[in-house]
Amino acid sequence: MNKQLQALLDSYEERILGQGTNLRLLLCAVLTGGHVLLEGVPGTGKTKIVRTLAGLLGGDFSRIQFTPDLLPSDITGSMIYNMKEGSFQTLKGPIFTNILLADEINRTPAKTQAALLEAMEEKQVTIQGDTYRLPDVFFVVATQNPIEFEGTYPLPEAQQDRFLFKLAIGFPAFEEEKQVLKNDLHHVFAVEDIRTLLDLEMFIFIRNEIAAITVEDKVLDYMMQIVRKTRESDYIRYGASTRAAISIGKAARAWAYLSSRQYVTPDDVKMVAKPALRHRIQLAPHMELEGAAVDQIIEELVGSVPVPR
Repeated sequence: MNKQLQALLDSYEERILGQGTNLRLLLCAVLTGGHVLLEGVPGTGKTKIVRTLAGLLGGDFSRIQFTPDLLPSDITGSMIYNMKEGSFQTLKGPIFTNILLADEINRTPAKTQAALLEAMEEKQVTIQGDTYRLPDVFFVVATQNPIEFEGTYPLPEAQQDRFLFKLAIGFPAFEEEKQVLKNDLHHVFAVEDIRTLLDLEMFIFIRNEIAAITVEDKVLDYMMQIVRKTRESDYIRYGASTRAAISIGKAARAWAYLSSRQYVTPDDVKMVAKPALRHRIQLAPHMELEGAAVDQIIEELVGSVPVPR
């Protein structure tokens, strides 16, 4: 692994305790140009996780608090009339950044959600007929609260498919949570004290290195068998799309790079399969009635696919 990237990861894990796997998966997503849906109850540090990563990367950071009255133009920007100069000017919105935190994305109507998701897919924004490219490094992390549904607008499955990963942010272990409390009370690792450890130029270089990592044909077969199993299982109503297979392939490359390897193994695929699939499949009605968990079904499904030798 690149030394600067290793230093970034070490600092990240030192500042955000109890979320080691999720931090690596988040880094995998940004390195592959994907986007992440973070789900967790209030107070689990979702905003801090994203803000810390933005500080370590040194890119521009924007945060949008999604509310029912938020308009698409509040995200993308608008055309305004400058009375002093007697002409119209384009006012770019907060989406023109490197890392964007879309806080509580399920609290805004579908039209505003679609404006963000279109930009995520196309990497460009149209304002009054003029098209503007977003930065080469453009990463969206959207958060949502899994316990409150009143006054929310759940993301449709087709829109959730735009996210590379869905990460579940839980509570850390006792000792780690105690250390989080101690750090906060003593103002250790304040967000404003974050030092940039990886500039965007090096970041793009690392992204190109990841794209060159080898994926053997038998590993590609393994990925496809997992994805196709989701379409054949009686436990699943709607299986994963082809985009899911592409997401697993890209993420497995990044995980291999973080593991200091130049090739992808079946273990890399297993590691990224759950976060890449949990938001892309819908359980069959009888499984939902039984209270089955999506993660458990994915684990059983992946375990049923023969591992290539």
